[in-house]
Amino acid sequence: MDPLITSLQNPKVKLAVTLRDRRARTQTGLFLIEGYRELKRALDAKRKIETLFYCPELFLGSNEQALVERCKEALRCSKAVFCKLSYRDRPDGLLGVAPQVHFQLKDLNLQKIPFLVIAESIEKPGNLGTILRSSDAAGVDAVIVADPEVDIHNPNVVRSSVGTLFTLPVIEEESAKVLEFLKHHKIASVAATPHAKQEYTQADFQVPLAIVVGTEQYGLTETWLRHADIQVRIPMFGVADSLNVASATTILLYEVIRQRSALL
Repeated sequence: MDPLITSLQNPKVKLAVTLRDRRARTQTGLFLIEGYRELKRALDAKRKIETLFYCPELFLGSNEQALVERCKEALRCSKAVFCKLSYRDRPDGLLGVAPQVHFQLKDLNLQKIPFLVIAESIEKPGNLGTILRSSDAAGVDAVIVADPEVDIHNPNVVRSSVGTLFTLPVIEEESAKVLEFLKHHKIASVAATPHAKQEYTQADFQVPLAIVVGTEQYGLTETWLRHADIQVRIPMFGVADSLNVASATTILLYEVIRQRSALL
């Protein structure tokens, strides 16, 4: 059995704790992955786990040990130490430190009829993570975070994505360069805005396209609205005048799937 870490002064424990902070993640190029599903998806995607901290006392099932054995360096922790490391209310005894991986637009392997999601300046980690989860479910080529506000390696992005951060390319890039990329590849941009005249079910989503969504508070900037090939809205029948950005994205993604199913 591995030696037990009981001290919060352990250098690797201290480093892991700092990675909750964006500055530390940027300086070290490392980030945290907590949870069985998230770590398994990272490992299945051939992501390297530099250090795995684990606490058998907190395991929820019987598969955790097999995951521990897949990691080159696994450090067993006391419950007190692990709870200090964890950023979850109910930790499951598994937390990894991994190198960040950054994809670029040139790395993309597009489908015959490209299908992208562009999320402009999303501010809330939970919303970005949910957008990643829906995008994975919808089979998009990639998610492009344009003019990013939230760090894609934020622990809450990883958590709310349920590990889908590792199942598809996620790219951070300036809007100007993303627009050039779309133009070069003849990919239509579909801007979601409550001010559009056309409802989303009336637009043609069977062409190469990128669904573009904006910030939670203000929506898309003029840059994207001005350059959009198509503007669509989701009809609202209640008191609320807008949907959560992740919910709106999911609705639009599944309309793409519905329309493209006719091509199969």
